[in-house]
Amino acid sequence: MEKINNTLKRLATSGSFQQRYEQMKKEILENNDVKDFIRRNEGRVTGEMVNESLMKLYEYISQSKECRYCPSLQECKNMMEGYDPHLVIRGNTIDIDYHRCPRKVIHDERTSAQRLIKSLYVPKDILQASFQTLDLDSKSRLEAVRLAKNFVETYTEGTKMKGLYFYGKFGVGKSYLLGAMANELAEKKIGSLIVYVPEFFREIKSSLGDNTVNEKLEMVKSAPILMLDDIGAETMSSWGRDEILGTILQYRMLENLPTFFTSNFNFNELTHHLTYSQRGEEEKLKAARIMERIKYLSKPVLIDGRNRRE
Repeated sequence: MEKINNTLKRLATSGSFQQRYEQMKKEILENNDVKDFIRRNEGRVTGEMVNESLMKLYEYISQSKECRYCPSLQECKNMMEGYDPHLVIRGNTIDIDYHRCPRKVIHDERTSAQRLIKSLYVPKDILQASFQTLDLDSKSRLEAVRLAKNFVETYTEGTKMKGLYFYGKFGVGKSYLLGAMANELAEKKIGSLIVYVPEFFREIKSSLGDNTVNEKLEMVKSAPILMLDDIGAETMSSWGRDEILGTILQYRMLENLPTFFTSNFNFNELTHHLTYSQRGEEEKLKAARIMERIKYLSKPVLIDGRNRRE
């Protein structure tokens, strides 16, 4: 049987193989990235090193660098999706290290940021909101955005800061503003929780049978930054107002945790909503207690303008 060394020697000297070998070597040495690498490592890279590392160099030039030839991360042309090759010297050979490509870095940062934004029953378009896409077509909207941005830019974890109570007509963009804040906070690695209040109350009521009320209540009341969306749109019961909403707000007031609200009601209208239970019972004192907590936690900010859902 012919020894493998002799076989390789015979193949290397055969016309077709030698021709392909020389063509590959020429292609490698004419590659601008390879030439740049050799130039940067002048005195370290020898002809022998290049010859010994031709297969690694060919692997290198066959792939996209810095997303140059990849339309998107999902259409990455490289051996490892989202990673591009970088030439390095190891001992007497040239090798390849794989680093995250620019698109992979952006994707990972966005994914990491999205993990910081938790939500309950909030539409996807709200979770994708940004300050850049907000309309500033009225003085009140301009002021609301200014206050929201000021909070995002100045808040650091553990800081005692008052939240905002955005109120106004249906469809003026109150919820969208909360989403924009959550995304900006996530860029600063600060977590938040957005809760659509009517669905949350329905969920809590249905959780009485499986004994998960306390677990869900704990998650909401202890969120680093809590955003209660559409408070006042729920069907209010004495139990929901006092045992659920009251407990959440009392905890956050004592712990000085930033809390934001959106509502179609101003403070007086919300007080009226909280005063009357499903059974028509008038409970002014209990409603006043809830309102005192909301006022302690937030500053009212009117948002007016056209209905953007029409």
